[in-house]
Amino acid sequence: MKTLRDTPCGETVTVVKLHGEGAVKRRIMDMGLTKGTQVLIRKVAPLGDPMEINLRGYELTLRKQEAENIEVI
Repeated sequence: MKTLRDTPCGETVTVVKLHGEGAVKRRIMDMGLTKGTQVLIRKVAPLGDPMEINLRGYELTLRKQEAENIEVI
């Protein structure tokens, strides 16, 4: 299983599945990260947290904890 956290900078991936429960999963979905969404990894901080992604025409910053709940291909 490849997650958004494992994706290198500059790569474009597609969301396959969201893991997690309740409020965490709902928050991720509210930010626009749903099944089938294409995501470009723009920047990753030197220590890996946070990471900046581009999706649906806007930039979003995620923590490592959130990114590992997003399965991609």
